[in-house]
Amino acid sequence: MTPTMIGLVMFAAMLGLMALRIPIAAAMFIPGAVGYWAMTNELALLNMLKGSAVARLTVYDLSVIPLFLLMGQFATQGGLSRALFKAAAAFIGHIKGGLGMAAIMAAAGFGAVCGSSVATTATIGQVAYPEMKAHGYSGRLSTGVLATGGSLGILIPPSVPLVVYAILTEQNIAKLFAAAFIPGLIAMLGYIVVIYIYCRVRPDLATASEPTPWAQRWKALVAVWPIATIFIMVFGGIYAGIFTPTEGAAVGAIGTFIAGLASRELGLEGIKRSFLGTAETSAMVFMIFLGADMMNSALALTQLPANLADWVSHLQVPPLAIVATLLAFYVVLCCVMDELSMLLLTIPVVFPAIMGLDLFGLDMQEKAIWFGILVLMIVQIGLITPPVGLNVYVVNSVCKDVPMSETYRGVLPFLLSDFLRVALLLFFPFITLGVVRWLFP
Repeated sequence: MTPTMIGLVMFAAMLGLMALRIPIAAAMFIPGAVGYWAMTNELALLNMLKGSAVARLTVYDLSVIPLFLLMGQFATQGGLSRALFKAAAAFIGHIKGGLGMAAIMAAAGFGAVCGSSVATTATIGQVAYPEMKAHGYSGRLSTGVLATGGSLGILIPPSVPLVVYAILTEQNIAKLFAAAFIPGLIAMLGYIVVIYIYCRVRPDLATASEPTPWAQRWKALVAVWPIATIFIMVFGGIYAGIFTPTEGAAVGAIGTFIAGLASRELGLEGIKRSFLGTAETSAMVFMIFLGADMMNSALALTQLPANLADWVSHLQVPPLAIVATLLAFYVVLCCVMDELSMLLLTIPVVFPAIMGLDLFGLDMQEKAIWFGILVLMIVQIGLITPPVGLNVYVVNSVCKDVPMSETYRGVLPFLLSDFLRVALLLFFPFITLGVVRWLFP
């Protein structure tokens, strides 16, 4: 059997194991290990296994992942999301669909101190859904808004998938975070516009609340100062060169811990849940890392990544068409895989091919950053598309009285906004790279 055939069999075996609901880490590790053994021998496989785990788990840059996860856990257990939603609702809740818009804004604000879409969806859902339900919002609109808004947790920095992409492609984490700001804000504004139009076309889905007195509005706005302070402290410190992203994540974790204690929402049980939740999620992420490392090492022996890059570079089609086709493939892949597994498995294969294309005259670093943000946008879309749609499942666990089919119908209008945004970023790279060029001349 040729190396190329072995590589294809490995990939098919991985998909088969995933279809059998084998954990994704094992679904990548087992075919990778068998393929590696088939192309070498058992001694080479054992030598590879002996050093791969240590090499991966001792990477200093990877410590940023559990630190940002801990930051998000403290923010969740500390009740910081409640203040964000109340502040947004106080200013725009009286507009038709305003509570939905407030949920989107709260999700964006919470995402700035969280980095996890699942945590953002669950936390904002617990706060916003009872309010929307009490004010007569339909289950379809409410859950659609919450599932979609939760995806902002990985679009607004910090973003765990973006950290993983930076490590895989050896890019600057701070520059990738800077590049994600404008696309993240565009996503938030796009969702608000969708809600506005949605409620005009279907006025029966939402109601308008009574205007909040200005004194209460300012009081609610003042209550969000801890989150604003943490955000400015973390990212201001990173871009001012005071500390690295890893150090910034540690500062953010300490800041959210203090804010949670000050609000009297974070008790001993909350602290325990924060550390346990961080440990469980970190363990899952690193196990996926190890499974992907095994698969990618075997794929490297098959020369599939190099052959793919060479084949793509000789295609007689516009480079932008190749990128668009790859993004479409990612949309399909996102429907059956979680975001981290998809990134860890595919980026080492497709990244060399993308770097070999001439795209808008961008240099290698700008090309890598631009492509990373495009992939992040697709990953975000995968969080709300069937049949997986992880955020939809999270919302369903919070809003048990709304059928999942209604939630899927609720997210459809937002998907149109997502695809329009991806097209905008695809054809106009300066939207993504503008902040990077300004901060890092």
